[in-house]
Amino acid sequence: MSKKIQSELVAILSDLIALPSPYPPGTSVEICAYGARRLKKAGYKVEIATKTKGVDNVVARMKGKTKGPVIAFNAHVDTVGVGERANWKSDPYKALVKGGLVYGLGAGNCKGSMAVQIWLAEEIARRGGPAKGELIFTFVADEENLGPDGMAFLRKTGRVRPDALILGAQTENNLIVAERGVMWARITTKGRAAHAGNPSAGDNAILRMMRLVGALSSYYDKALARRASGAMKSTVNIGMFHGGHNTNVVPSACTVEIDRRLLPNEKVKDAFKELKSVIDGAREPKGLYTVEFLTGTNGFFAPENGAAVGAFEAAVKTRTGRKVKFLNATGVSDGRYYADDGIEIINFGPGSGAQGHAANESVSIAGMVEAVEIQMDVVKRLLG
Repeated sequence: MSKKIQSELVAILSDLIALPSPYPPGTSVEICAYGARRLKKAGYKVEIATKTKGVDNVVARMKGKTKGPVIAFNAHVDTVGVGERANWKSDPYKALVKGGLVYGLGAGNCKGSMAVQIWLAEEIARRGGPAKGELIFTFVADEENLGPDGMAFLRKTGRVRPDALILGAQTENNLIVAERGVMWARITTKGRAAHAGNPSAGDNAILRMMRLVGALSSYYDKALARRASGAMKSTVNIGMFHGGHNTNVVPSACTVEIDRRLLPNEKVKDAFKELKSVIDGAREPKGLYTVEFLTGTNGFFAPENGAAVGAFEAAVKTRTGRKVKFLNATGVSDGRYYADDGIEIINFGPGSGAQGHAANESVSIAGMVEAVEIQMDVVKRLLG
């Protein structure tokens, strides 16, 4: 393992950890300026793309001499918050190098991958850039918020339309090529307020909601049990339940928010239609409930015989001697915005998913070096 590569990766990651970028509030100006400055100096054509003030994104491009595929790398710059400071054994905004690991907020998710991609971009430029096609590096915000100001904005505005999208993720340098879709919805029920001493004079909105949620639970318990694809399962979760404003008042309003995770062959619009059909079938009075679509994106599945997936399989075998593993994704990535584009979407990077969003998160230095070597090999196979 090259000591020089190790020290350079640790230095980059230390810089990134020292640039706070938690959501909320989601500010990404300083950390994006850092990435943009380095890649511009390396010779990339760099743009800071911003939809909402304070939420910056970096797009850096380098073209080859001949036509070829467009390969985009991505890492999100935002992190979760520090949480309970007492749970941290070191300063979350100061990298701690200990036992072959780098500790700090975002070290694993996703600044470790960002450090790897910055080093990779600079090294490719030092070697003369891609021989063919186009290489793009994107560093984006708004990922932790599942929001519209990051990768969704880059796709919508046409800034990044690749043939293959490689997203930094804590996969221990294995691959995630399939991801479930997600659909969020809100149900609101209405009632009539009254004194709790005489509840029959009112109409309890919480009880109405309980009947609706009961209908959903009864339906989904049966329907979703049959929906699976390998380790992936179609699921539903009641994430929020709010109602009433005082214990001694019959509640006149109640809301719940629902998270549906969808198999790649399920579509968001169909999932919402299904949910609304179940609610309408519960026979609560019309006008006393509403079903609202909040957001959603379809899932994706990159074929294992695709060019980019094949390049990763070969590179992992060449560089490590092992056969790459295909992992099951629990959460969702920014790749979901490209789910309907017919491209290869791959999650890959150093670190363990168990480290994400946890106090004292860390990433292995050896894992970062291995990620660099594998992805350098992948770029050579795809772009020369």
